[in-house]
Amino acid sequence: MTDVEVIKIFREALMTTIVVSAPILGVGMIVGLVISIFQTTTSIQEQTLTFVPKIVAIFLAIVLFASWIIHSLVTYTKGVFSMVSKIGGG
Repeated sequence: MTDVEVIKIFREALMTTIVVSAPILGVGMIVGLVISIFQTTTSIQEQTLTFVPKIVAIFLAIVLFASWIIHSLVTYTKGVFSMVSKIGGG
């Protein structure tokens, strides 16, 4: 296995991680921003107010994107296994 192949696998792993986590992190960020704006406009400064809506929104995002996430991870894993079989099998 050459250095180029190792870097390619590592780069694909990082990109897959970023792409798979982006929708869930985006939903959490948007919900947090909306709650922060709501807290600012209503002068409610309760720190625990953000937790429950964020947890619910992230859970719903996981449920919504679960099939796409699993498909992306399985595709990446199949690609890594095929590379391993090419290297090991000669």
